[in-house]
Amino acid sequence: MGRPARSRSPATVPPPSATELRSTKISFRSRKIVKAPPAKPLATTTAPPPAVAAPLLPPVLPALSSSGEVAAALRHLQAADPLLAAVIASTEAPTFAASPSLPAFHSLARSILYQQLATSAADAIYARFLALLPTASAAAVVTPAAVLALAAGDLRTIGVSGRKASYLHDLATRFAAEELSDSAVAAMDEPALLAELTKVKGVGEWTVHMFMIFSLHRPDVLPCGDLGVRKGVQELYKLKALPKPEEMAALCERWRPYRSVGAWYMWRLMESKGAATKKKKGNVSS
Repeated sequence: MGRPARSRSPATVPPPSATELRSTKISFRSRKIVKAPPAKPLATTTAPPPAVAAPLLPPVLPALSSSGEVAAALRHLQAADPLLAAVIASTEAPTFAASPSLPAFHSLARSILYQQLATSAADAIYARFLALLPTASAAAVVTPAAVLALAAGDLRTIGVSGRKASYLHDLATRFAAEELSDSAVAAMDEPALLAELTKVKGVGEWTVHMFMIFSLHRPDVLPCGDLGVRKGVQELYKLKALPKPEEMAALCERWRPYRSVGAWYMWRLMESKGAATKKKKGNVSS
């Protein structure tokens, strides 16, 4: 057997010399560190929010006294409501004066005088009221200054109550102070008119609605608080009870934008029913 191979001893590596140590020394000289600015985020294009369409406002229609407006109203109402169409067919069409109506102040003063009075009594008081005022061209001058010149006692002598006299003076004071004016009133929409005119003592929603229909000739006013109109709607749709304002608004929505004319026909409907009842009673008694 041969002898096992002798293992070699590892080669001895001589230590580095001083010269080599100097040449291999690591330098720890500080280096200037330049900080890079933070990276800017990528610009993102933000899409503008989608445009929100403005709510469609109902068209501003001409006054009912304008040429052809009543005919347009009748065509719309007859097509929109068959029950109302039958009333229209049996009733003479309304007329709204084409000539300029009374100025706003004069019309509102007249409305106050007529409140809660029978037509004949109100006509007599109104005539006496005009006679108290100065005249120009044979017509009474109904202005804020002229009304303020009348004492409450002067108004009471013609049958105007003390309360109504205070209403007239409050109305005249507001017009004289230019809180209200004919031009401003004519330019206001229904919510603004209700807000401003009901600040006047004695002027409520009903008075404003009558003023809008018969003085400004606005085509789309529904006087939900008027008893005659409520009774007319009850009769037209055969309701068991008088409709409340919200029910009136829902039932008469189909009349829009000529609800003023629809309301006018409700008054005529109740007048015709009253006349028929009176005639029937007369025939029975005879």
